[in-house]
Amino acid sequence: MHRNKPFASSSEENKQVILEAIRPYLLTRQQVLEIASGTGQHAVFFAQQLPQLIWQTSELPACHPGIRQWIEDSGLSNVLDPIALDVSQNQWPKTHYDALFSANSFHIMSEANVADFFARVSQVLTDKALLMIYGPFNYHGRYTSDSNANFDHWLKQRNPLSGIKDFEWCQQLAENSGLSMLEDITMPQNNRILVWQKDSKPNQQVKNRT
Repeated sequence: MHRNKPFASSSEENKQVILEAIRPYLLTRQQVLEIASGTGQHAVFFAQQLPQLIWQTSELPACHPGIRQWIEDSGLSNVLDPIALDVSQNQWPKTHYDALFSANSFHIMSEANVADFFARVSQVLTDKALLMIYGPFNYHGRYTSDSNANFDHWLKQRNPLSGIKDFEWCQQLAENSGLSMLEDITMPQNNRILVWQKDSKPNQQVKNRT
C-alpha cells in the first residue's frame, strides 16, 4: 500500500452523499468518464460501489501518479488508469461514454475553460448519455450563501480567472451543446449536482431535488 497517496478531505467527506444522489442515474450505465479526477478517491469509491461500471479517470498529467496509487491500492479492475485531458485542448478521448461525471472542477476552471468543456463534451457522449456536475453555483447572479461568497473571494485571490459559475450561463452552454437538464439536486455545504442528458426531449420540466 502506498503511504504517501494524495488525500483530499473534501472528497472523503462528500463521497457518500454524492453517491446517494447519482446512484439512481448510474445503475443502468456502463462506461463513465470522470473529468478532473483529482486524487482519485472519488473514482475508486464509486467504482467499488457500482461494480457494473467501467470508470475512466482523467486529469492533467501531474496528478496521474497519485491517481494510479489509489487505483493500485484498491485492487479494482473496473477503474481505469488516468488519461491526460485538458478540457480546452483537442485531446479528448475518441471513446464514447454513456455518463460523464465531474466534481469540484467548474469553480477551478476559467469561464473560457467551462465554455470549451460544453463545446466539446458532446463529442464523447453517446445518445441519451448523462452529464453530472457537482459543485457550487450561483443563481440569478447571486451567491446562495455567505460561505460561497467567501469561497469565491478566496478562489479569485488565488486565480482571478477562477470562481463560482452562474447556473443560468452553464444551462445556456449546455443547451447550445444539445444537452437538456434533467435535475438540479440540492446538496450539503451549499453545493449542487446538475444532471443533463444528451439529445433528450426539449422543453421538459426540470426536477429540483432537495
